[in-house]
Amino acid sequence: MVTNKVLLKTANEALEKGDIDGFLSFCTDDTEWVFIGEKTLKGKDAVKQYLEEAYTETTQFTIERMIEEGDFVVQVGEISFENKNGEVESYLASDIWRFENGKMAELKAFVLKNEK
Repeated sequence: MVTNKVLLKTANEALEKGDIDGFLSFCTDDTEWVFIGEKTLKGKDAVKQYLEEAYTETTQFTIERMIEEGDFVVQVGEISFENKNGEVESYLASDIWRFENGKMAELKAFVLKNEK
């Protein structure tokens, strides 16, 4: 049996390769992403638009920890990518994913710019 942690790792790998549609195949059609204190995205189309704007082919995930319990996976780490000016931006993130029937149904993301 494939665990939700493995599904999330595989989805992250698709994003790192720039495969947004591959990543979205791991999401429910009505997936909802809540960026705490910022915005909420509802449905695959909204998430796809966000990913096309925010993620680049240089996106990298550095995952410090993944914890799975029931339908939830908590992922803590760092996301970095090259912005339009060619500068590397880095964000610290703590994500709480809720899975439904083997797909990512909900994300609550706590994201802060890494000012190292």
